[in-house]
Amino acid sequence: MKIDFQTTESFVREMDNNDPLAKYRERFYIPKGKNGEDCIYLCGNSLGLQPKSVRAYVEQELKDWETLGVEGHFHAKNPWLPYHELLTEQTARLVGAKPLEVVVMNSLTVNLHLMMVSFYRPTAIRQKIIIEADAFPSDQYAVKSQIKFHGFDPQTSLIELQPHDGEATIRTEDIEALIKKEGSTVALIMLGGVNYYTSQFFDIERITRAGHVAGCVVGFDLAHAVGNIPLRLHDWNVDFAVWCSYKYLNGGPGSIAGCFVHEQYANDSSLPRFAGWWGHNKQTRFLMGPDFDAIPGAEGWQLSNPPILPMAALRASMEIFDEVGMEKLRTKSELLTGYLEFLLDQHVDEGFTIITPRDPKQRGAQLSIRVHSDGKNLFKKLAEQNIICDRREPDVIRVAPVPLYNSFMDIYRFAEIFVDCVSK
Repeated sequence: MKIDFQTTESFVREMDNNDPLAKYRERFYIPKGKNGEDCIYLCGNSLGLQPKSVRAYVEQELKDWETLGVEGHFHAKNPWLPYHELLTEQTARLVGAKPLEVVVMNSLTVNLHLMMVSFYRPTAIRQKIIIEADAFPSDQYAVKSQIKFHGFDPQTSLIELQPHDGEATIRTEDIEALIKKEGSTVALIMLGGVNYYTSQFFDIERITRAGHVAGCVVGFDLAHAVGNIPLRLHDWNVDFAVWCSYKYLNGGPGSIAGCFVHEQYANDSSLPRFAGWWGHNKQTRFLMGPDFDAIPGAEGWQLSNPPILPMAALRASMEIFDEVGMEKLRTKSELLTGYLEFLLDQHVDEGFTIITPRDPKQRGAQLSIRVHSDGKNLFKKLAEQNIICDRREPDVIRVAPVPLYNSFMDIYRFAEIFVDCVSK
């Protein structure tokens, strides 16, 4: 959607009045700052806000636990035994998958390790992993530990994608060229769908295709992509993906994570895995037999029975996502980041640089602003003005306008305060 942005407050009010998603802001709790006023909350890339419906979802499970005890597994309003299945259809729609291909379980890095047990199968010739140089640290730790676990050295078996000198993001053609050059020695390509630091949205489809041509397994960490970008994991032929739910999905602090395994592996018994009883055949699980019989699809990678209370909180938010749909959210998201970029561009000489891709199609719901001096003090000043965003070392302030609950007035006020603080 092309709109001629303006710097006037009347334009901002018109945008909010015409925003078809504006009503959804009322379905979230907005943190209060000084004088009891709503904060300008631009930190959904770290922790999404609480839907007001969460309390009722969680209290239902607390009530059933109170009155039924262990019988809640079978007789709760939403029986706990198959509770995770209540999220399956919604999750599949959210990430562009078949229900067979997704499961809600564990935490993100646990799922990443479980996936690499199955999909990182290095040999003496093909044992390298490709990752972006500024990947989220937990991904770096995980892949390096897996390389070491298999007896290889990250110094020689880890390839880190770097941008060109003077650039902050990585060109897709450079990724493709590297895969073509190194592919015969690469076992796994493991990238973030949206980079946490720059908010670059990687071309998942092109990268996956290039990886498969070279004979590589291709997986993605979608922590900053799920609930942010429309995804078509099945159609893009991604081998596996993992994500958390406490950022854009508003599942709550440390909430349960998710996992995608492509349909082609649904019944592949040759894949090694770390097994647990919740991944065992549902019909024979409680016969307590000694031999593991994996559930077909992503559910077969489950280890333990899942936590009901975090899943209840996530259900409250997923109902909203299912109601709105990712296409509408993405349309507003591009407008929000586009308007923020427009406002900041009016002050290009004020001591900061936007390092997020300029093309809205190549970024998520975040602008990363590199501050040229004294970023810590600037961040403190913003907090004093009731702005909640975040800062990442060494010099970046990340600003994430979330389409479900951020308004155009939030963007307008942030830009006004940010520029004023920088100029001082």
